[in-house]
Amino acid sequence: MASSFDKYQKRKLISSYISVVISIALVLFLLGCLGLLVINSKKVADHFKEQVVMTIYLNDTAKEVEVNQLKKSLAMADYTKEAKYVSKEEAAELMKAETGEDFMDFVGYNPLKNSIDVYLKADFVTTEQLTEITESLSNKTFIEEIRYDNDLVELMNDNVKKISFWVLVVSGLFTLIAVLLINSSIRLAVYSKRFIIKTMQMVGATKSFIRRPFVWKSVQLGIIGAIVALIGMAVVLYYLDITFPELELLRNTVMIVALFVGVFLLGVIITWISTFIATQRFLNLKTDQLYY
Repeated sequence: MASSFDKYQKRKLISSYISVVISIALVLFLLGCLGLLVINSKKVADHFKEQVVMTIYLNDTAKEVEVNQLKKSLAMADYTKEAKYVSKEEAAELMKAETGEDFMDFVGYNPLKNSIDVYLKADFVTTEQLTEITESLSNKTFIEEIRYDNDLVELMNDNVKKISFWVLVVSGLFTLIAVLLINSSIRLAVYSKRFIIKTMQMVGATKSFIRRPFVWKSVQLGIIGAIVALIGMAVVLYYLDITFPELELLRNTVMIVALFVGVFLLGVIITWISTFIATQRFLNLKTDQLYY
């Protein structure tokens, strides 16, 4: 009879530990994924900014020497990520591929212009920077026109600012929720052993002696939960990097390692503090207060 009861108590204890580990792992995993979003939010925003094209249309009278000089100066400019020369013939072929019709059959000639598509670095994709670049290039007589989607640039920058703000707000809120959830799980685990704590205290054990095994066990559970969360984060990061290789998510190694270490330490620190506070609370209660 006693043996079956002991087995039941052991299964109940193991079940309690597993539920605590799962709770810690899930909370830390979600928090870590949010951290990955925060770390890579600028990289994602920069990726979309660098898809904006500034097209420089050239006069038909432009000399080859002038065009080559312009291409070299653009390639060496601080604001240029990539500069691609597009001849009027290539532009006509691209338009034919997009529309499915050869417009030159109706027009009788090619009205398009030779051009250079300039893909800018993300830091220069602002209305002010684009205006400054346009003004610096407009003094060249062989450039007919410079075009870019200014409305798209303004909308993109406004949205990036809004998204960045709300990501930080959500991150702070989620961190608080994570602390509260882990704290609640640890407190429930300690609550189930409140009578053991009080019994040990009644037979003369000191508070630090009573706290030590509870704190150590909770820290162990925190470490296990953190490791499970880190494995989940690593899997998510791996598949995201395969799915979106152009974002180069694994390139920022220092920040990723710092995030993983931070998540691990957070799991350990929260469980240690929560267990310390919870055991201290029950140590300070009177025996008749344990039933409430």
